Formats: sequence, C-alpha cells, structure tokens
Amino acid sequence: MPPQANPDTAEVPTPKGDEPGSPAQRDRRRRIIDATLALAASGGYNAVQMRAVADKADVALGTLYRYFPSKVHLLVAGLAREFQRARDKLERTTIPGDTPGERLLYVLGKTTRSLQRDPHLTEAMVRAFMFADTTAAAEVEMVGGLMEDMFATAMGKPEPTEHDRAIFHLIADVWMANLIAWVSRRASASDVHHRLELSVRLLINGDGGATGA
Repeated sequence: MPPQANPDTAEVPTPKGDEPGSPAQRDRRRRIIDATLALAASGGYNAVQMRAVADKADVALGTLYRYFPSKVHLLVAGLAREFQRARDKLERTTIPGDTPGERLLYVLGKTTRSLQRDPHLTEAMVRAFMFADTTAAAEVEMVGGLMEDMFATAMGKPEPTEHDRAIFHLIADVWMANLIAWVSRRASASDVHHRLELSVRLLINGDGGATGA
C-alpha cells in the first residue's frame, strides 16, 4: 500500500483544463482553501467573507478575487478538496461488501458520516453548492467528477459506461439533496441513510440499474 498523503500538503483540485501553475501559485491556492474551510468550520456559511479569507490566507484581496470570484466558488472548491481526499483514501483501502451495491453504500455512509461530524463546514459547502450558478460551473463539475470517481471505485468500475454514469449522476443528486435536507434540519442523519439505501437498492440492484462486475 502506498504511503498516505499528508492532508496539509495535498494538492488542491483545479478545474478541468486549468494549468496547475507554479509551486508558489499552488501553495497560495492551498492556503486560500485552508483558510476558507477553517472559517466555515468555525462559523458556517456566513463566516466565510472574502476579506476574512484573504487575511487568514495572507494574500491580497485582489489576488483572492483572481483565484476565486466569490465565496460560492471558494466553498465549492473546498467541497471538491474534501471529496478528493475521500477518493484518495478509498483508492488506498479495500472497500468491504460482497456486491457493488453494498460497497457503494459503505462509501456513501462513511463519507456522509464524515461530513456530518463537522456540521458548520458541511452546511457552508452544501449551501454554496446549492447556490452555485453557471459562473461556478467548473467547480461544480469538479465535485461531480470526484463523486463519480468515488462511486466507480466503490463498484469496481474503472471504466464506467454511459449508463453507469447516468446512474451515478442520479445517486449524486439524491445524496446532495439529502445533505441539504440534513443541514437545514428537514431530515435526520437516519433519514439520510435510509434514503441513500433505498436509492442504491432501486438504482443499482433494481431493474434497469447499473450492473455489477
């Protein structure tokens, strides 16, 4: 098994097609995301203000705006990094479960519980994802791609078909909708679990669902 990456130095995901930039630029981007997530963890969505992020990351406000035009862009990029770390951990472990559906439920459950342990941070990231418009399309696409990667890894599908991808997209929609319901206190943690379980049972194990390897 390869050595575990240090989360403090892990690469910050960048939108598809973007050049990663120089080491100094990558470090600046990492500091910005670190600052964003720290502020969100302490005070939720409203605590993430552009000036506060710039100060905490030790960058000029104008520089921050060149990297991220708004707090929504910041927080969705932060969600992408959280999912990237979850995906990287999955790739270094053996996922329990006898069927693709069981393994997918394990991944969904484990990641959901991790998010629920930090409700302020999750509330901020999920609200931003919900508010994102076309200007944040690149960041939203990053999140979607990482969710798809996690689902494909869980199900043992390194090259998912278009049908598989369509199923993954539906499960991702159910997942995010239920996280939104949880952070807005319209659903309990147990509700989220049962809804995800039902979705996987219908979409993966039911008629017309993605087939396992």
